[in-house]
Amino acid sequence: MFDIFKKPYADSKQLPLASGPGPILIIIFGYLLVVFKAGRKFMEHREPYNLRGVLKCYNMFQIFYNVMMLLPGYYFMFVVRPYNLRCMTILPQDHPLKNWERTISYAYYINKIVDLLDTFFCVLRKKYSQITFLHVFHHVLMPSVGYLIIRFQGYGGHLFFLCSFNVIVHIFMYGYYYSAMEGKTVSWKRYLTLMQMMQFVLMFGHCAFTAMQRECDASQGLLFLVSCSAAVMFIMFANFYFQCYVQPKVKEN
Repeated sequence: MFDIFKKPYADSKQLPLASGPGPILIIIFGYLLVVFKAGRKFMEHREPYNLRGVLKCYNMFQIFYNVMMLLPGYYFMFVVRPYNLRCMTILPQDHPLKNWERTISYAYYINKIVDLLDTFFCVLRKKYSQITFLHVFHHVLMPSVGYLIIRFQGYGGHLFFLCSFNVIVHIFMYGYYYSAMEGKTVSWKRYLTLMQMMQFVLMFGHCAFTAMQRECDASQGLLFLVSCSAAVMFIMFANFYFQCYVQPKVKEN
């Protein structure tokens, strides 16, 4: 089973934090250690930190980062148009636009690692109730699967389009966080969850659509993996939505 890890990397150009399993394993292990043990031990006899300024800067950074991925990404897909949108396969290594595809995809992978800071801020603020199973599972899943896809599949292709859904959601999500910190009345929190659920429906649907293209040589294994991940995440977010927004109203009535 482990012979698969002896295969050469799908992409000939190996970039930092994606050139071997060591870095991402250390990051994930360190993340879990801080979140569930070391971080809580450190905060045990300390008052919650006031990170208002830090969080405002972080949210603005995330908005800017995601916009700077979304705009070039859509320009690449719909203006430059290197892909057949009915069957989006990874560009060959010698393709003149390969560096463009690789750079945007790698930026997305790095952003999933940066997203881990969300949980660290919860620990430093002693907002342990926000560190749910869904929260941790999502944050661990994204960079872990991201590395495996880069390792065995390469950068771009079918996932280039799917990840754009997630980027859009993150722009609205961090926009909501920033507005809430500014003290503005924000009434669309529940719609963020609905938007997250919708992205998983779109991801699942696009995978199914691609899989039905008989002449498409996109990886069937990858389509299956992404479809299963989207289905699991949809169920978990739907459960979260029900517990937060539906069940309380039922009890009130």
